[in-house]
Amino acid sequence: MIDVGLGHYLGLGAVIFTIGVVGIFLNRKNVIVLLMSIELILIAVNINLVSFSVYQQDIVGQVFTMFVLTVAAAEAAIGLAILVVFFRNKGSIHVDDINNLKG
Repeated sequence: MIDVGLGHYLGLGAVIFTIGVVGIFLNRKNVIVLLMSIELILIAVNINLVSFSVYQQDIVGQVFTMFVLTVAAAEAAIGLAILVVFFRNKGSIHVDDINNLKG
C-alpha cells in the first residue's frame, strides 16, 4: 500500500496552482475563467497550508485556511454579482468591454 506523505500533497498543490496560473495567462478574454483560475490558486495554497499544518502538528495553518476560504467565498460571490449586473447593463462580460469603463 502506498503511504501518502507531505510530498504528495505538495505535488498536488503545485499541479493545481500551475493549472490556475496557466488558466490566467492563456485565457484573458473570459472573466468567469479568470475567477475560476484565481479560485484554483487559492485552493492550492490551502492544500499546502493544511498539509504543512498536519506535518508540523500545529493547528495554525488549518485556522488560517478557514480565513482564506471565507475571503475566497466572499470574493466569488461579490465578483459574480458584479458580473451579473454588468451583463444586464452591457450584454456581455468580455474583458475588453470591462476595460472600456476606465475613466
